[in-house]
Amino acid sequence: MGLTAPTHHIGAAPGEFAKTVLMPGDPLRAKYIAENYLENVKQINEIRCMYAYTGTYKGKPVSVMAHGIGAPSMSVHAYELFHLYDVDNIIRVGTTGGLAPDLNLRDVIIAMGACYDTPYINQFKLDGVFSAIPSYSLLRSAVDSAERLGINYRVGNVLSTDIFYHADDNSQTKWLDMGVLSVEMEAAALYITAAAAKKNAVCLLTVSDHIVKKEKTSALERQNNFTNMMEIALGML
Repeated sequence: MGLTAPTHHIGAAPGEFAKTVLMPGDPLRAKYIAENYLENVKQINEIRCMYAYTGTYKGKPVSVMAHGIGAPSMSVHAYELFHLYDVDNIIRVGTTGGLAPDLNLRDVIIAMGACYDTPYINQFKLDGVFSAIPSYSLLRSAVDSAERLGINYRVGNVLSTDIFYHADDNSQTKWLDMGVLSVEMEAAALYITAAAAKKNAVCLLTVSDHIVKKEKTSALERQNNFTNMMEIALGML
C-alpha cells in the first residue's frame, strides 16, 4: 500500500515499538500495565487515546498498546504494528463474557481458536472457511507461563463477534452447545491479521462478566485488577 510510519492511527517513530506488544482493549489498562510493571517507560502514542508505551520488564524490551473495541479497530492497529513497525508478536490481554457454566468471574482463558461472525476474512477471497487460531509457539509459552506462576487457566475456543447488542437474545448461548467457552470481539481479527502477515499472536482473556449466570465485574476492576493475565503475558517474554 506504500504506507510508512507514523500513520493516522499510530504516532510512534519507526523503531519505537519492541518486538512483542501486549494489547488490551482499554487504553487505561495499557496505562496501568506500563505504570505498574514496566521500567524505563516512554509513551509513544496517544492518537485517539490509544495509549502506547515501550519499556522493559526484568530487563527485556516490551511495548503495550490499546487496540480499542471490535475487529476493525484491532485489525487496523495490528496491521500497522506488524507491517510498519516490524512487530513480531502481539499478545491480546482482554476481557470476555463467559458462556461455559463452570467458568467464574476473573478466570483466565487462553484462546486456542476463535469462531467468528465478522466479514473481515472476506477480503482474502478464500474458497472455504478460515480457522482463526493463535501461533502455537505463543500458545505454548502462555500455558508454560501460567503453570510457572501457578495461575489457573482454561485453554479452548472462543467466539469473536461484531455485535455487542444482538437482536436475538439467544444468539451467543447457542455457541455453548459447541463447546465455546466465552464471547469477545477481537481475537479472530487478530489471528487473521497475524496469519496474513506471517507474524505471531495469542489472546489471553479474563472473564469480566458471565452471560449465562448474569454476573459482572465493575469498570474499575476491569481496568486495574485483572492482573493474572498481565503477569502470564509478561512471563512469556
